[in-house]
Amino acid sequence: MAIREQESRKRKKMDASGLTSFFQEIAFRHPLEQITFLCIGTDRSTGDALGPLTGSRLLEHGFLHVSGTLPSPCDADNLEARIAEIPEGQVIIAIDACLGPPASLGYFLTAAEPLLPAQSVGLMLPAVGHYSLAAIVDVNGPRPYRTLQSTPLNRVMVMAGQIALAAAAGFGMDARKAFQE
Repeated sequence: MAIREQESRKRKKMDASGLTSFFQEIAFRHPLEQITFLCIGTDRSTGDALGPLTGSRLLEHGFLHVSGTLPSPCDADNLEARIAEIPEGQVIIAIDACLGPPASLGYFLTAAEPLLPAQSVGLMLPAVGHYSLAAIVDVNGPRPYRTLQSTPLNRVMVMAGQIALAAAAGFGMDARKAFQE
């Protein structure tokens, strides 16, 4: 789980329709082969499964450099090792779930700066990403772990799909590829 909404003025809050332009801006600056998606989270918590779900969907769309999928999550236990596996010179787009205020539920926070994974649950992990996308999957409250455990899976799956579709559109990839086979 990433940053909270109020912690950075550089972050843009947007709905799913704005994500394509976020990815288009990145694609304009960097070739696709230089991009690595770092999808942070665990499949053991519905709210925090956004990262691995997104990573798996990105692979379905044909992205080659993805770390953090359902079969091989990138979580708090292996984040530093996963970062070390990314070849030098790659541009990292970090994707994570976060909690936020009720009015922001279902929105996304994007930035041309790193995010701090697990900050909302009190862990100190390294900042990661040249670009970041945090999906507000549920409402911030006094028990963030419990909130993540009880976050509706459908909401998380829909948001993961929205991110992957927007990335495919933003990088000019054929969105139909995910539905072939």
